[in-house]
Amino acid sequence: MTWSIVHVLSSFGVGGQERLALDLAAILHRRGHRVAVISLAPPPEGPLAAEFAKAGVSVLSVPKRAGLDVTLPPRLALAFRKLRADIVHTHNPQPLIYGAVAARLAGARAIHTKHGVNPGSRGQRLLRQSAARLLSAFVAVSEVTAEQARKQEDCAPRLLHVIPNGIRLDKFGPDAALRAAARAELGLGDAWVVGTVGRLDDYKNHLMLIRAMAPHLGRGVRLVIIGDGPMREVLAQEVSKLPDPSTVVLTGQRMDVPRLLPAFDVFTLPSRTEGLPLVVPEAMAVGLPVVATSVGGLPNVLEEGVTGLLVPVDEAALAAALLSLRDPVRAAAMGQAARAAALERFGAERMVDRYLELYDRAHGGRR
Repeated sequence: MTWSIVHVLSSFGVGGQERLALDLAAILHRRGHRVAVISLAPPPEGPLAAEFAKAGVSVLSVPKRAGLDVTLPPRLALAFRKLRADIVHTHNPQPLIYGAVAARLAGARAIHTKHGVNPGSRGQRLLRQSAARLLSAFVAVSEVTAEQARKQEDCAPRLLHVIPNGIRLDKFGPDAALRAAARAELGLGDAWVVGTVGRLDDYKNHLMLIRAMAPHLGRGVRLVIIGDGPMREVLAQEVSKLPDPSTVVLTGQRMDVPRLLPAFDVFTLPSRTEGLPLVVPEAMAVGLPVVATSVGGLPNVLEEGVTGLLVPVDEAALAAALLSLRDPVRAAAMGQAARAAALERFGAERMVDRYLELYDRAHGGRR
């Protein structure tokens, strides 16, 4: 039996939860299920809307109005009915609060995925807890995220499941031709390159990364930061203070990350907090050694000293770990181990199987 599945997102922006939903929706569609995605953001649509459509997923917007929008659940429920939704799959707090109620109104089963800490105010937590009572399952993307859910009492313990994020392994891998082309495009020459990908916000901590690398940058050492967000101007100002600002490349938002990742020699994620970020398994699948802060689900992704290095949220520790990987033999061995681990543990198909089991249980095993 096939399902009609509707994913509900805050927006079609380029973020971890949106990209996870895109991969999940694309594989579900390929397996024969009817899949749609709804954004709660007002127009214009974010860049991932076109990617969902390209994957064969129906794309809709049901914009949330300012403040607590009591009209949104019935408007969403109407959209769910038109789509004949069996499963409503919400991602992160706002879609949970409105989508779970709307799913109940439409006679659909609701599944939720928690991607990060999402502390929120007391009022927001109460709304989330109330909405969670309407769920068939509550999914955390890592054991650490699940523990956060328990501490915050996000849902009843019987509803909580852990399904680690998976990636499209067919899209990520070492590629000498891509590496040469990307390095030429970014003007990297034969430099040793530290790179990162992510939304430019305070939690991702790119300012610490720039300051950690600043004393070591030069024509032989470059830093590449891929992404966009509210911290972009602050980061650009920090780069402008460097003796040679051209040693840091701020690419802005890019939709071709799989093509650019092979340009790096080391991947780093200096975040203050994380769930289970997709970009780390993606970098591992490319064969890059990874240096990341020991926060959130990252210690469960990286094997210290084997597939990467874990450091505290500390500028000096980050710099020391990154520079230790200028040793090409050590970096190559770590990169090979990282790719092997990604292929074994982080395939998206396995993740989709787990979600389908939950969809099946939500409907009493009718599939």
